[in-house]
Amino acid sequence: MLGAILLQAATAVDSVKMAIDTVAVAAAAAVQTPEVGLGLGLAEMGASIGAGIAAIGAGIGIGKIGSSAMEAIARQPESASDIRMNMIIIAALVEGVCLFAVVVCFLAL
Repeated sequence: MLGAILLQAATAVDSVKMAIDTVAVAAAAAVQTPEVGLGLGLAEMGASIGAGIAAIGAGIGIGKIGSSAMEAIARQPESASDIRMNMIIIAALVEGVCLFAVVVCFLAL
C-alpha cells in the first residue's frame, strides 16, 4: 500500500518536473529573444504564466499525495504515522521543486 502511495507521489513529482522543464525552456526562449518593442512585456508575461503553471502543478501534486495518503490510512490505520511521515516528506519535496520553478521564472525577467 505504501508502495502505491510512493508511486503516485513519484508520478506527481515527475509531472511537476515536466512542468518545470517546460517553464524553463519557455523562460529561456523568452530571455533570448531580441529586444523588439514587445520583448520585455513577453518575457514578463512568460515568467508570470510559468510561475502560475508551476504553482498549479505543485498544488495538484500535493493534493494527490494527500488524498492517496488518506486512503492508505483509512485502509491501514495501524501504519498511519509512517504514511503521514512519508506524505509530509514528499509534499515538502514537491513544494521545494515548485519554489525552485517560481524562482527560475522570476530570474528570467
